[in-house]
Amino acid sequence: MIIAFEVARQVLLRTSLFTALLSIATVAVIADATAAQSGPVLLAPKPYAKVISAPIKEMSGIVKAPGRDNTYWVHNDSGDSARIFAITAEGKSILPTYSKFTSYGDEPEKGKEQWEGFPVLDAKNVDWEDIAVDKNYLYIADMGNNSNSRRDLGIYLVSKIDPTASTRSAVIQHLPVVYPDQSAFPPIERHFDSESLFIFNDTLYLITKHRQSTGLQYEPGANLYRLDTRYTDQNNILTKVDSNALITAATGAALSPDGQTLAVISYEALWLFSKPAQGDRWLSAPARRYPFDKAVLKQLEAVTWIDDNTLLMGNEQRDLFKVALADLPAPTPQ
Repeated sequence: MIIAFEVARQVLLRTSLFTALLSIATVAVIADATAAQSGPVLLAPKPYAKVISAPIKEMSGIVKAPGRDNTYWVHNDSGDSARIFAITAEGKSILPTYSKFTSYGDEPEKGKEQWEGFPVLDAKNVDWEDIAVDKNYLYIADMGNNSNSRRDLGIYLVSKIDPTASTRSAVIQHLPVVYPDQSAFPPIERHFDSESLFIFNDTLYLITKHRQSTGLQYEPGANLYRLDTRYTDQNNILTKVDSNALITAATGAALSPDGQTLAVISYEALWLFSKPAQGDRWLSAPARRYPFDKAVLKQLEAVTWIDDNTLLMGNEQRDLFKVALADLPAPTPQ
């Protein structure tokens, strides 16, 4: 009788333990399902500042001016004259000191005219899409190619200037650029539009965004090209070095000051690529993807680094966003 009672008690204990474990597992499954249904945490930083200078209508590129405190160069998208603007990270215009007597940058002032930016002599803005900088030049990518039919793509090497002292800049060189794998204008696969320019190991790189064969709708995919030559009197044929099938509509790129992280923005996500272990296949390197709330970031077009740990991004609606890497949510699986 005692033995039978003990057996019954052990069975009851095991049954209770099984029931408890089953309940825990069920709760875990429900939690996972709920998380899956709710989707990833979207990147949605509040606008840090806003550019209010009227001539900066569709900010398409931004780069930090090296060696200058809180100074950034920006430019407009297609349809504007050939000019650049200097602003602070707070979106305030930087004018030549002596121009302030006759011009205003942001808020209208009685008796003064609107500052119209720094003209870039000997240049034309067909479709400026991104800007980069090194110790020698500003580089402006006139590489926008919505219809994939342009035959006049190129990169301007522009003189660096002191925005508090100079009133204009000028083209030092113009580099005609062609894609090695484009033979029709437009081609069936419209993969020859670039809005992303960055510098790695003193070499220029471009990232493309892809469109469907008909219309202007985007499709996933991005290619990475390297500019190996700098001819001014003949075409520079790009070298294709890498691709990524998941990036949709890349609109800007910037390499961190320490050269360890490549930021690529698109219409739907921020990508952070770690430096490749060897070579320059950046788009195949380990990456973190952060989808963002389009209602907040809107048409994100411009990105640069404030420092190795902080990004400054801007959209065509002229909002500025400061994003610290430490504050990013968990990356979304690719």
